[in-house]
Amino acid sequence: MAYSPTAQQPRFNYGGQAVIEGVMMRGSKALAVAVRDPKGQIVIHTEPINAALYNGRLSRTPFLRGLAMLWDSLGLGMRALMYSANVATGEVGVEFKGPIAWGTTAIALIIALLVFLLLPRGLSSLIEPTFGPLVSAFLEGFIRLALFVGYIWLIGKMEDIRRVFGYHGAEHKTINAYEAGLDLSIANVQQQTVQHPRCGTAFLLTVVVLSIFVFAPLNLLPYGWGLVLRIALLPVLAMIGYEFIRFSARHLDNQVMRAIIVPNLALQKLTTREPDDAMVQVAIEALKKVLDAEQNRPLNPEYLIP
Repeated sequence: MAYSPTAQQPRFNYGGQAVIEGVMMRGSKALAVAVRDPKGQIVIHTEPINAALYNGRLSRTPFLRGLAMLWDSLGLGMRALMYSANVATGEVGVEFKGPIAWGTTAIALIIALLVFLLLPRGLSSLIEPTFGPLVSAFLEGFIRLALFVGYIWLIGKMEDIRRVFGYHGAEHKTINAYEAGLDLSIANVQQQTVQHPRCGTAFLLTVVVLSIFVFAPLNLLPYGWGLVLRIALLPVLAMIGYEFIRFSARHLDNQVMRAIIVPNLALQKLTTREPDDAMVQVAIEALKKVLDAEQNRPLNPEYLIP
């Protein structure tokens, strides 16, 4: 069966995430996680997603839709990652939801908050008495950006993470092939680029850059209030960043916009690798199941592809 865009399907409706030995794909009706198990089989889990969130009024409300969808995507992504880890190690009867998933998400958020938000502010505050709040603000942004890029570069040296980045490349290539109107064959997918304008890496870089300008005035406030407001403004940064990524993806034919997103695409060279055919096959199977849901074909919750 050929899978290519139709007039009835939103062109920019699909996204995904690399997981351990697999790919998670999401549309507006369902998600699918395809993982290759130790026997070489592709295990696929499918489930519907929140219809009100992805198809209701909230999905058409600028800014609010970004915050809601990002929060939901974070939870789905953590659950998919835990699921893939279990399948990749040969676990059976794994659970795809529960308090452990949300607890892990909360811990990850707290660590990210400490390292990428509070640590840069603490370091930049050391020079503030000498150089003033403006210089301190831009140093804080530079430190945050350096930590972000350095973290991605460092973990990319790990062999296991390099495989995850290979699946990340497979995810991008598969979506690019579909959006180009091509049949989802391994040959067609492998001809595509590993870069994609709606990548989560691009979103994170956008938020980091925005934080430099949004947080700068906060250095004029008392230190404690500045920290509190930085945390309070994170949802605002997320909403603005989401709308920018959405807008830029829809205006790629504009030369100015293409120039603006060059850093976003360049950073993806650190978070993607050229996938092998086996990785691409996994990504294709995940997207096919999401497309089945979009076309109202029945879904099996979980099954194997030899």
